[in-house]
Amino acid sequence: MSADAKEQRIIPYLPPDLSEPADLVSAIRARRGGDLLELDRMLLHSVPLARGWNAYLREIRQNLSVHAQLRELAILGVAVLNRAEYEFAQHAPEYLKAGGKPEQLEAVRSLGEQHFMQSAFSPLERVVCDLTLAMTRHIEVPSGIMFKLREALGETATVELVAVVATYNMVSRFLVALRVHP
Repeated sequence: MSADAKEQRIIPYLPPDLSEPADLVSAIRARRGGDLLELDRMLLHSVPLARGWNAYLREIRQNLSVHAQLRELAILGVAVLNRAEYEFAQHAPEYLKAGGKPEQLEAVRSLGEQHFMQSAFSPLERVVCDLTLAMTRHIEVPSGIMFKLREALGETATVELVAVVATYNMVSRFLVALRVHP
């Protein structure tokens, strides 16, 4: 299969000026700062899916107690491991805004590879990377990782971080399967 055929969009994006269903499109636009992203324009092929996704992701992104920098680091790690460049492009600015450093942003691009530069990250951030790698590549998470997270973050934030990694594995798989790109 040629690269062009591989990247051919099977399901087209809905138009960016979509206005119906009005309540849902308005809610998505409000969460996004006015625009519908390519992801939204794909999700809106199914109103129930888009409605549930918007509500759930709003909670994950806006209402969890886990620190935004750790959440965004996990999201970026999932994006790298699943080759979801759209997800990485959307979350890189959020990671930097939450306190991540440009050198960390570059380092996370090699998560899961032998040359991953762990020294760019704090001990807690390294455990977040370990969690992300374990959940994304192996499903099962070694107890040692979970104990370290619980000790550092407490039970609530640990559960939330696990949910973030699980959620963004879902997101990345949706993006990659439907060829949603930046």
